[in-house]
Amino acid sequence: NTRAKTVNRFSRLLQSRSNLMTIAKFNPKLRFLFKPCRYKVLFGGRGSGKSWAIARALLIIGTQKPLRVLCVREVQNSIAESVHKLLSQQIEQLGLQSFYEIQNTTIFSRINGTEFIFEGIKHNITKIKSMEGIDVCWAEEAEAISDVSWDTLIPTIRKSGSEIWISFNPRFEDDPTYQRFVAKPPENSHILKLNWTNNKYISSELISEKDDLKARDYDKYLWVWEGHCLKVLEGAVYKDEMRKMREDGRITNVPYEPSKPVYTFWDLGFGDSTAIWFVQMVAMQYRVIDYIEDNRKAVDFYVREIQKKPYVYDRHYLPHDGNHANLATGKTIKEIVEGYGLKVEITPQIGIDNGINAVRMAMPNVWIDENKCKEGIKALEYYHYEHDKNGNRRNTPAHDWSSHGCDAFRYMAVAFKETVAIKPYTPKLYGSNSWM
Repeated sequence: NTRAKTVNRFSRLLQSRSNLMTIAKFNPKLRFLFKPCRYKVLFGGRGSGKSWAIARALLIIGTQKPLRVLCVREVQNSIAESVHKLLSQQIEQLGLQSFYEIQNTTIFSRINGTEFIFEGIKHNITKIKSMEGIDVCWAEEAEAISDVSWDTLIPTIRKSGSEIWISFNPRFEDDPTYQRFVAKPPENSHILKLNWTNNKYISSELISEKDDLKARDYDKYLWVWEGHCLKVLEGAVYKDEMRKMREDGRITNVPYEPSKPVYTFWDLGFGDSTAIWFVQMVAMQYRVIDYIEDNRKAVDFYVREIQKKPYVYDRHYLPHDGNHANLATGKTIKEIVEGYGLKVEITPQIGIDNGINAVRMAMPNVWIDENKCKEGIKALEYYHYEHDKNGNRRNTPAHDWSSHGCDAFRYMAVAFKETVAIKPYTPKLYGSNSWM
């Protein structure tokens, strides 16, 4: 009876568009959220209320008709990293506790069947591809979503009349999400930029933070609060080095030199991503000619990817955990890779700080192929130090999606500094197109 009364009360209140907007305190610019459209995109700076508005709109629409809502982000290691908490808070503020049931990993309504599902895309590709009957997919913090993930996700949202809602703070202009939905938006899309100036409910605390950042660092203020794209992430570990590389034109087309050997440098991901750089030393230049990264694949997958490429190889460098034995097979990753005929070395372990310094010393002589290494370049530009709850920078780099590529790059700098220079190249032919 309580649930039935709740449904009746909200049905009456939400009958008119003006009542709906009054209850949810919606900016008039956001009326399009309640009209059919394949792509609904909100982007801009902090304090604009983008996520808040989408959460409220979906909850309200979910009381009017049954919805199956898939809430995604690129990586979700736990439900705490999803919009579950935000939706739960909005349910309470809207007084919808009797309509929606909030459980540990889902939110649903026994009254009309509306449900909210929470998933990370990158590590759940197969599960997401098999999902049926999704009415709305909400991609939050979508600036981190890759081209591969979009190519998988979009065809999955295939129900007639289904929609994809996207919210994000722009990062780099060439990020896949920005390019797909802002720079070159698809047909049947509504794109809206929102900043703090569009949120009349913004708190005085946020206003103070905004003003403080504007006085201290105007460039960073433009990114955080005005939604401008970055060239290099503020606080990035290699901020100065990457900016100098772009200024010097060293992120460009870097051809493969057949007369020189190629070295590979790996970061091993056992539960997440493995990243591999392909590098040549030519005339005292580190020429980074290729990059691959994938997740949840066995070692033989990466060996096959290496062998597909038309490069002449010398050595393949693994991190120190390449010497750790697998409990199931009793073999180390080094032994497994060597079993395919590759010459393998373990990168000297000199510590993260020393490794970062090695990268900085190498960077003035590094050239990177802008097309084959696109994803690796993004990782180098995004890789940043952790911050504490007060916003103060720590000395430890944050561990996120960018760590894998940057760790492998660090191993490259360390290996060239510590071992490559003192171990002469002695090729031995094993196949038609590969020197191992």
